[in-house]
Amino acid sequence: MSKIILTGDRPTGRLHLGHYVGSLKRRVELQNSGEYEKIFIMIADAQALTDNADNPEKVRQNIIEVALDYLSVGLDPAKSNIFIQSQIPQLTELTFYYMNLVTVSRLQRNPTVKSEIQMRNFEASIPVGFFCYPISQAADITAFKATTVPVGEDQEPMLEQCREIVRKFNSVYGDALVEPEILLPDNKACLRLPGTDGKAKMSKSLGNCIYLSDTPEEVKKKVMSMYTDPNHIQVSDPGQVEGNTVFTYLDAFSCDEDFAEFLPDYKNLDELKDHYRRGGLGDVKVKKFLLNVINKELEPIRARRHEYEKDIPAVYDILRKGTEAAYEVAQETLNDVKAAMKIDYFNDAELIKVQSEKYSRTE
Repeated sequence: MSKIILTGDRPTGRLHLGHYVGSLKRRVELQNSGEYEKIFIMIADAQALTDNADNPEKVRQNIIEVALDYLSVGLDPAKSNIFIQSQIPQLTELTFYYMNLVTVSRLQRNPTVKSEIQMRNFEASIPVGFFCYPISQAADITAFKATTVPVGEDQEPMLEQCREIVRKFNSVYGDALVEPEILLPDNKACLRLPGTDGKAKMSKSLGNCIYLSDTPEEVKKKVMSMYTDPNHIQVSDPGQVEGNTVFTYLDAFSCDEDFAEFLPDYKNLDELKDHYRRGGLGDVKVKKFLLNVINKELEPIRARRHEYEKDIPAVYDILRKGTEAAYEVAQETLNDVKAAMKIDYFNDAELIKVQSEKYSRTE
């Protein structure tokens, strides 16, 4: 079986370091690995509208922001199909068919849906489109016969629901859909990068993000104001590394070469942590090191983005071509699904023949 990737992001704002360490960096590695026959990267504007229906311009304007972020991190349109979800109507039709395979109570038990509903204060009035988000996501994944979905651990319940839908469909109608596997970040610190304020998750809505497109000055302001250990008041005080946002970011981004370049007093992160724990190491010094590490990571990303920003029509052309390729693949899957469900009436020569013979006998 061919190895195929499907992944994507909602265009509700620029992408940030949480996206980068959680999925974007891994996507580029997978893209360049040569292990996958096809890679589909989706800008999920239709899903973004499920909780932004009253502000479509927000979604519309952020299509280009997400596309620029994708290209700037190294996603290559020659190797990956970058497409816009709403321009693939087959996804909506597949969602409609899959709705018959999922109960309301099962959707209500989905932990990801429950937490997202709570975060958006939707408890009293949940938009139906948002509530059906897991079914829509299953349509996105199965439309491209994806075998692999690289996402963060918070999306595991969504992937499990997708697998349930695939198993249910195949048991009822025959094996037409591919059951996907999740691919989690291999760096534990990247599973869920906290916000700069120490909150559990970096989130655009909470304003605690470092964006991929941030200038060095913006990154400096955010890093230097990062949450650390509230009990580490004096430099001489012993400090706690666990739960300390600065060290969590260093776990995600730093390597031994960074110490040789920016902080030669230490060989590696373990030595830095040990010094911080026993006291005598100030937060400012650690933050300055982190700032250098992050800017080193972001410099080539900024440079690539600057080049793509010079020709925005070319970026839209990349999206158009990627969407056209995705459309063809989704249509093939939809044809398979409708044939399995026996609702491909005009292509079913046997059905037409049997019905013709049936009514010819009654004459």
